[in-house]
Amino acid sequence: MVVQAVGRNCVRRAERSANVGQWGTIAGVCDTMVVVDGDRVLFAKNSDRDPNEAQLLDWQPRRAYSTGARVACTWIEIDQVPETNAVLLSRPYWMFGAEMGANEHGVAIGNEAVFTHAPTQKLGLTGMDLLRLALERAANAEEAVATIIELLGRHGQGGGCGHEHRGLTYDNSFIVADRREAFVVETAGRESAVERVTNGARSISNGLTIVEFAKGRSQRIRPHFARSRDRQAFTQECASRASSVGDLMAALRNHGTGGAQPHYSLATGAMGAPCMHGGGLIASSQTTASWVAMLAPDRIEHWVTATAAPCTGLFKPVSIDDPLDLGPSPNDHFDQRCLWWRHELLHRRCLADPARLLPLFSAERDEVEARWLTNPPLPSAAFAEADLLLDRWTAAVWGEDVVDTRPRWVRRYWQERARRAQLPVRPAEPRAASAGKETGEQ
Repeated sequence: MVVQAVGRNCVRRAERSANVGQWGTIAGVCDTMVVVDGDRVLFAKNSDRDPNEAQLLDWQPRRAYSTGARVACTWIEIDQVPETNAVLLSRPYWMFGAEMGANEHGVAIGNEAVFTHAPTQKLGLTGMDLLRLALERAANAEEAVATIIELLGRHGQGGGCGHEHRGLTYDNSFIVADRREAFVVETAGRESAVERVTNGARSISNGLTIVEFAKGRSQRIRPHFARSRDRQAFTQECASRASSVGDLMAALRNHGTGGAQPHYSLATGAMGAPCMHGGGLIASSQTTASWVAMLAPDRIEHWVTATAAPCTGLFKPVSIDDPLDLGPSPNDHFDQRCLWWRHELLHRRCLADPARLLPLFSAERDEVEARWLTNPPLPSAAFAEADLLLDRWTAAVWGEDVVDTRPRWVRRYWQERARRAQLPVRPAEPRAASAGKETGEQ
């Protein structure tokens, strides 16, 4: 066991840290993949952030602006353009920018943190801001890349990007795709490098991968604890084997263990694979949203979980021009009205013993997705069916008596996040009834 390898004293120190909420975090730890295959492009991303940092789907219509208009980004204001594209964003609830998204012209972008030696800029555009602005202003992938580079040179990147630790800052890398091609964009301060992908697979996982640009710019310690090299090699292999949207969904669900049970280390939790789960002392992150797209000249498909943890989530079709009413926007406290938080009652229960609980519904979930991939339903119909399934699956996993199989320090980590989120002890219990009661690990 890992406990034996690190020693009991380390475990005790980890538990004390969990009790006072001083666990390490690296927000923006993500995996993004793209496959350029003949007349289509496949795109996929897991957004990995803090466990209670709910992410929402945000439809923004095409808009026109008057001369001199300004746009308030996460930390700074900049000049607005005369007209913005319609976009669909998956963004942390408190940000202007987004972790991933797409626009009406068939451009899709995912970003992630990279850790470089570039001087930190106190305020600027975050990588998430750059992603959203590029989608709103560009008609193809090449234009989106140019937009990112131009805004980066003019405003720089900076400002806090974390949820639990708001002062966390980092540089960013991007995969930018459209119906014909894709680009990898890597940055260090206001510098950037671009690699065009016209055939085959490419992935990024929190480390600089354009070799000449990485020399002298890339840090060693934070990418090491983010497990960036391990995950990039793994996701590159997954992308190289992928030939369908379903293959990329499976890649995003992968724990790197060959099964349902993630591998937890004391230092980094389950950060060694695309489907990430929190619980590390030095670094910890959780997959909080997932997206897969197929971009072709005659057809575009977008599939999202709109929830954390693709291993317990269901990919549902969405459309840029078909906004859905998904209820109130979530925040970092449990709200039964929000899909993201309703799913947490399933997800966090399954974490206790995924080898036993996931099989209670995973086969049905896979059958539903296969049916939808063959004949995609309207987004509204898919989300309505998914809500009914979520209720049934949640009841099934809570109907089982289980012993939590996770290491002790991981259990304590999640107990603390449940307390902060005011998560009810059981899903059937009204939130008002659970107020003031001790929250349990989910």
